[in-house]
Amino acid sequence: MAKRKDKIKLGAFLLFTGHHVAAWRHPKASVGTEFENYVELAKLAEVAKFDTIFFADGVAARIKDVEAASRKAHSGVYPFEPITLLSALSSVTRNIGLIATASTSYSDPYNLARQFASLDRLSGGRAGWNLVTSSDPDAAFNFGHEAQILHSDRYERAEEFADVVLGLWDSWDDDAFLRDRESGRYFDPSKLHRLDHSGKHFKVRGPLNIPRSPQGRPVVVQAGASEPGKELAARTAEAIFAAQITLEEATGFYADVKGRLAKYGRSHDDLKILPGIFPVIGRTRSEAEEKFESLQELIQPEVGLNLISQLSGVDLRDYPLDGPVPENPPATNAGKSRQALVLDLARRENLTIRQLYLRIAGARGHWQVVGTPDDIADALEERFENYGADGFNIMSPIMPGGLSDFIELVIPKLRRRGLFRHEYEGTTLRENLGLKRPENSLAANRNAVAAE
Repeated sequence: MAKRKDKIKLGAFLLFTGHHVAAWRHPKASVGTEFENYVELAKLAEVAKFDTIFFADGVAARIKDVEAASRKAHSGVYPFEPITLLSALSSVTRNIGLIATASTSYSDPYNLARQFASLDRLSGGRAGWNLVTSSDPDAAFNFGHEAQILHSDRYERAEEFADVVLGLWDSWDDDAFLRDRESGRYFDPSKLHRLDHSGKHFKVRGPLNIPRSPQGRPVVVQAGASEPGKELAARTAEAIFAAQITLEEATGFYADVKGRLAKYGRSHDDLKILPGIFPVIGRTRSEAEEKFESLQELIQPEVGLNLISQLSGVDLRDYPLDGPVPENPPATNAGKSRQALVLDLARRENLTIRQLYLRIAGARGHWQVVGTPDDIADALEERFENYGADGFNIMSPIMPGGLSDFIELVIPKLRRRGLFRHEYEGTTLRENLGLKRPENSLAANRNAVAAE
């Protein structure tokens, strides 16, 4: 197989104390709840030439089991709402991309389009929207619902939501605003495009009241790996934050999603696949293993059970900890792809419930590698060169030390192998990810009609 000519893309997935479920208990982990903590992390990632920083989000505190939740930093309680946080971070960074999660299940498309368009302009074209549906059953009760929205209904709404947002971002041509003092013309009416969307879930006239940004519009990111999620990503997404554990799973997912692009008139390079990786790095393998075990020892059983329940949608509290995961768990309305990943892992490796929560406590179903800097670099190179990924979302075990370790110990090895940049290619997120600047779809449609 010929060596790839492109380079690895890197995102820093910033979770305040770190990604391990017990990270907050570790003496070297920052509490990470102040703005200054995020400034430090963002600047670390930018100096290292990461493509982007990324924030997850949720719209409910996960405290159904209050006792277990009280022992977790990962309880759905975030120090900041991510769009607000990234807007502030845009003023202290210059090149790094700024990606925030926002749900289509409990948002309004006009407001969301406006918020991300604002972030994109504030940052000079560095914004990205991680499009998700909300699988958290508690979120529904914060938005006037009596029950969680069904999985199929969530994705039906998401499909239409994405169309509305993308259309609103094309409300204006790049050169629509003349601001010609002599003629008195502020904008050119022929370069304004009203959406006039009327669908099952939304009726939105438009136009968006914000001009286009230097990169045309924010980069659209997706994280779903269910069948509806993959189809939505193939049609609308420009990056996918994936979660596959084995090389075989990764290359299969990569080929599957990339193979769907052509039917939407898209090319192989229009979508970047960036799986999460949880790297525990030591200068020797024994040091790496000791680091990992020092975190594993801090996990409390009720926290481990709570984590499995969140990821799988299956409550296992009434089952023996050292017994098997139930063969036929009850049907659930949780996220389908993560549920399947967690339960398949338990069956494939014949794990008990305790072993399962220990297995996923760090990466939460993502890829986990414990080893030396060479081990980590080898693993990334193998997955990249075999077309299992275009890059990686780095999920540091603890913050800020885990991110610093990756930057200090792994990135130089990737650079020596010619796999990672020394300098940014451009000033926008699209330029650095190698994504083309999108044409204005509404303008193209109008021109096509005029030409008939």
